[in-house]
Amino acid sequence: MAKLTSGDKAPNFKLKDQDGSMVKLSDFKGKKLLLYFYPKANTSGCTTQSRNVSEALPELSRLKVAAAGISPDDPKAQKKFDDKNDLGFPLLSDPDHAVADAYGVWGEKSMYGKKYMGILRSSFLMDEKGKILNSWYKVSPKDTIPLVQKALEEGRK
Repeated sequence: MAKLTSGDKAPNFKLKDQDGSMVKLSDFKGKKLLLYFYPKANTSGCTTQSRNVSEALPELSRLKVAAAGISPDDPKAQKKFDDKNDLGFPLLSDPDHAVADAYGVWGEKSMYGKKYMGILRSSFLMDEKGKILNSWYKVSPKDTIPLVQKALEEGRK
């Protein structure tokens, strides 16, 4: 599993969002993008992470940063998640985890001694041209926004 680092070109994607519309990486051209991967809609960690991103949208928007989340959930589950939490940004469905593989976030996990494959919660900040500025693998749900804020602040210096 190759990890993406600063300066790498972000892998392209074309996925359905919670409304069934196709969303591509190129749709975000001209803006920075916070792209985060989460294991499962409507679970506690994923809800915390997604709500934090949603609450930060006004600040992110002011800084010309868009946000999108990706999980293996189908668009219908993503829609329920969005409706329940009023998130207000694209939640993308990657059921075959091809995009997760490309970003290096599909890997072995362990719970109660059982090993299985799944999403390793990770976040990426990309520039206006689709290059990786920062990558955070195995990030805590509540650390996504503080890490992005710190990276954006350091980038303005």
